[in-house]
Amino acid sequence: MDSMSGFPPEEDSLITLSTWQDPDSIHWSFQHMRELIPSQVIPAPAHARPLRQGKDVDLATVPVKRLSGEESTFADVVSDTWTDALLVLHRGRLLTERYYGGFTSETPHLLMSVSKSIVGCVAGNLVDRGVLDPALSVEKYVPEVADSGYGGATVRDLLDMRTGVLFRESYEDPDAEIRVMERSMGWRPWLDGDPIGAYAYLATLTRTADHGGPFTYRSADTDMLGWVCERAADMRIADLVSTLVWQPLGAEAAAEITCDAVGTGIHDGGISAVARDVARFGQLLLDSGRVGRRHVVPGSWIADAWNRPEDVREAFAQSDNEPVLPGGWYRNQFWFVPSMAGDALVCLGIHGQMVYVQPSTGLVGVKLSSWPTAQHTSSLVDTLRAFGALGAQLGPA
Repeated sequence: MDSMSGFPPEEDSLITLSTWQDPDSIHWSFQHMRELIPSQVIPAPAHARPLRQGKDVDLATVPVKRLSGEESTFADVVSDTWTDALLVLHRGRLLTERYYGGFTSETPHLLMSVSKSIVGCVAGNLVDRGVLDPALSVEKYVPEVADSGYGGATVRDLLDMRTGVLFRESYEDPDAEIRVMERSMGWRPWLDGDPIGAYAYLATLTRTADHGGPFTYRSADTDMLGWVCERAADMRIADLVSTLVWQPLGAEAAAEITCDAVGTGIHDGGISAVARDVARFGQLLLDSGRVGRRHVVPGSWIADAWNRPEDVREAFAQSDNEPVLPGGWYRNQFWFVPSMAGDALVCLGIHGQMVYVQPSTGLVGVKLSSWPTAQHTSSLVDTLRAFGALGAQLGPA
């Protein structure tokens, strides 16, 4: 039976706050977040910036060696990895735009942690304007967390996910902090005694290690970063994203961000957007933050992420991400991974959300998906390899 079928939907087809992240629900729910969870609008400009068209690519001719060792093609990777949307830009032209399973160019899709990279761009703008200082401690902006695990952490620690806060990103463990936090932020049913709101939950976290140590992926660090940005700018994140990124980007559709019971946007993964605007965001990153002659994101912010200090690479090498993404690093809320045609900046979200940006080849790739599990290593690696192989085939920028 199709999800949410019937008027009203039949009981067996219902998707609720308790079930929207179940494997059989994800394809529908990722396209209908505002119908499940309260959401704030991220307005787009009155006029979109056009996407220039190029010649489509035959993905069946792009060879890909899968993580399993199998020789395959980009088309096979797309078919095998629960793809909802795939867009490819090369040298600023849209070559490929394909949708699957009822998804369309007008359908918003949950970006999960690609949202983090968007919030990182907001932070970069605030730093450039002198409103936010990465060297200052978190409690300078949010005194309420001085006695929590975030006490003593710097904004830079948040940006690079190098706090010492105890926060387990174990998606299959219902007692892990990532899943417990979802109850406070409105992504799962609230239980008696849970803090009401994401910020109230952040203030309860403790510390397990020194700040500034190894890279450990913590969604809570981005939520804390979003709180800091809101306090520094005196503006909620939905309006910051719209004013600093979405409107100057030339987006064609409003985006949305889920919010908790007290109206706080979910910075770590709550943004939904249409795939074409995600591609525009990727092109912005490829063009060093520029749209035309205007710098939407400071070029120095993106350059800083590319030209990371050596300790940032060392922090990543000490993490459990190194075996999956060898040679990579994490800076300013972006992932960086080596590939056969040069390093790539990557924005990643669970269940298969990806923006792939490769300056050496001028490639921008967007893949929105509905993997049945939060993490799927072979699908992740195969998709990275597919974009890398396509960049190598298309040639240098």
